[in-house]
Amino acid sequence: SALLSMSEQKRALRQADEAPADPMADEPTEDEEEEEEEEEEELSWIQWFCSLKGNEFFAEVPEEYIQDNFNLTGLDKMVPYYQDALAMVLDEEDSELSEEQQELVESASEILYGLIHSRYVVTNMGLHQMKHKFQHVDFGRCPRVHCQGQPVLPLGTTDLPQRHTVKVYCCRCSDIYYPRNSRCGSADGAYWGTSFPHLMLMAFPELLRPPSLQVYTPRVYGFKVHNPQTRQLEQRKKRRLECDNPHAVAAGLVPVAGREGAGCQCDRCHDLDSALRARADRPH
Repeated sequence: SALLSMSEQKRALRQADEAPADPMADEPTEDEEEEEEEEEEELSWIQWFCSLKGNEFFAEVPEEYIQDNFNLTGLDKMVPYYQDALAMVLDEEDSELSEEQQELVESASEILYGLIHSRYVVTNMGLHQMKHKFQHVDFGRCPRVHCQGQPVLPLGTTDLPQRHTVKVYCCRCSDIYYPRNSRCGSADGAYWGTSFPHLMLMAFPELLRPPSLQVYTPRVYGFKVHNPQTRQLEQRKKRRLECDNPHAVAAGLVPVAGREGAGCQCDRCHDLDSALRARADRPH
């Protein structure tokens, strides 16, 4: 089916949010319809896009950031109809497009905004904006019971667009999950990238909570079930939680230089220590 134009999507969004509960309620008057149209015109493309259901993970990127060509370096080669898409994002549409071209440009504008968004959220301003959303649990909570409702952060498993959908990262169990909101989960993971949540926790270490030491133990009639695989996972988890640098491990980061493997037996530190030793033993 053909895509709706942006103005039609705005109208549909507003009608869905403001639909009267009473089906017998009076229809809006002409004056009310005119007021709604004026409000729609005042809504910028960025505000409209971020207000759509399923786009709650997005931050509103300031137009000043987008107008700086330095921040857009290389995107013209990644996005089709780049100039028209950029004009649409900045509400500077001046060229007349056919219905088919309009649909293609609208799709390209969403891709362009997503790629710009991935760069913005790792800036100082973007991190503060996402911190606010994190504190308001806009990204949801970790589904793992023992993480006790820990808020999560959006994460891309690759920085290349159109590969994988967005996931959420929990800093208590250092694992990733599918978002509970299926609409949010359909967004491209590259619009947040692989580095965002870890940079966020490095910038605001006060957001980190101690890792959960609880591990579920399967039982049958009260007796523990012997499962070698479960036991290995429990031991690996325990070693990881006993790392000398718990904040770095919780954030999914490599331990601080100079402390790798120092009294720590977790897999991550052990592998890093082995790699450093092999590099030191390599003949020059």
